[in-house]
Amino acid sequence: MVARVIPVDCFDLVIFGATGDLARRKILPGLYRRWKEGQIPEGCTIVGAARSDLEADGFRELVRAALEEFLPQPEVQPETVASFLDMLAYVTIDARGDAGWPELAALMRTGKVHAFYFSVAPALFGDIAKRLKERGIADRESRIVVEKPFGKDLATARKLNESLASYFHEDQIYRIDHYLGKETVQNLMAVRFANILFEPLWNAQYIDHVQITVAETVGVGGRGEYYDTSGAIRDMVQNHMMQLLCLIAMEPPNCFEPDAMRDEKLKVIRALDPVAPAEIVRGQYRGKDGDDYLSESGNPDSRTESFVAMKLHVSNWRWKGTPFYLRTGKRLRARASEIAVTFKEPPHSIFGESNQWRENMLVIRLQPDEGMDLRVMIKEPGPGGMRLKDVALDMSFAEALGDDLDIPDAYERLIMDVIRGNQTLFMRGDEVEAAWAWVDPAIDMMEQRGDVPEPYEPASAGPEGSMMLMHRDGRRWREMR
Repeated sequence: MVARVIPVDCFDLVIFGATGDLARRKILPGLYRRWKEGQIPEGCTIVGAARSDLEADGFRELVRAALEEFLPQPEVQPETVASFLDMLAYVTIDARGDAGWPELAALMRTGKVHAFYFSVAPALFGDIAKRLKERGIADRESRIVVEKPFGKDLATARKLNESLASYFHEDQIYRIDHYLGKETVQNLMAVRFANILFEPLWNAQYIDHVQITVAETVGVGGRGEYYDTSGAIRDMVQNHMMQLLCLIAMEPPNCFEPDAMRDEKLKVIRALDPVAPAEIVRGQYRGKDGDDYLSESGNPDSRTESFVAMKLHVSNWRWKGTPFYLRTGKRLRARASEIAVTFKEPPHSIFGESNQWRENMLVIRLQPDEGMDLRVMIKEPGPGGMRLKDVALDMSFAEALGDDLDIPDAYERLIMDVIRGNQTLFMRGDEVEAAWAWVDPAIDMMEQRGDVPEPYEPASAGPEGSMMLMHRDGRRWREMR
């Protein structure tokens, strides 16, 4: 099966921080793949803007090296790479000064979509936004893309939103969360709202609980110093996991449009109960021979969590009484991101006590091996009476849609949505602030109590306390594998 490619309008895209890791690893390779697939038309310009003193040819060589490093070798086709590099320009720019801005203004063409990607530290967002507007480089039709972190608490998030709002309208601001660009996350919306099968069961009457897991096998590595000022709650729960929770728990919007979708997600965040002290577990990986969080963070006294598990409650008619369990961490047993929706058992079994019932469960796999499976009970084949067995009705995207299906990276999809002017998969300012308003009290509570994260072994499933969080309720986490 070959995905249908619809070209976008011709554009000028400026990438601030174009020599940085994110641009080299994700943004520029993603743009190359969209060019290779024919989604980016002839006549577009991609401008790298950074403080590095480079000429245009030097920037093109940097991009060529990035494509060779971060894309599979068969995709890096010399003729296609050459034509992609021809679209590139470069400006050495001072985000807080005057250098480079006249040269950038000269590269902007009338009649094109103008987009500006802020792949820089959030501290520079306001400075760049101010200069784009005051120098007439951006107009009312321009779009800006900003990366997380969107603040480190409610106060800083509000300040950041106010800074951007001084120069751009909300419908021009695209707060990017790459999890929302994943094909499986979007398919979650399709499964819920395009099929009658699940929606009548999508409530506390039929769903026992929901588990959301984002597990990584890597540690903090070179990000140790930054990560130690953030931790798993700020780095993952406030944004990625909150968005996944919202998509699972939200009411059906009246239409598939940006504000209709985001209005319903906001209602979920505002319906969250404050997390109780007994319903949150923090952990920190501790290994041997320097293979631990304290060494990698460079802070031997750190109380920052590299793992967190929590039990949440959504207080509305649909979900009252159904718990949502979230866990995320580094240096765990397996790399996996998934949502598991566990349904309640039938009110009465006609098959006798010898047949043990296993939960019906819908599992949405975000990575790796994107897909879904639905665990159901069937009769075990063979003679000897009615013996029940649970099996998975498995749908792997690669198998169901064909081995030749090329699933775009999340950044590819989201950048093309920016060019289209579609904000459906981007966060609105009030969403960000509502998430911080819920997270901040939980962080304050732990800091005031002086909580010390529970140690856990690298390559494990996390601290023992996270297991007890489930065991107290007579439930178990899904195995990481």
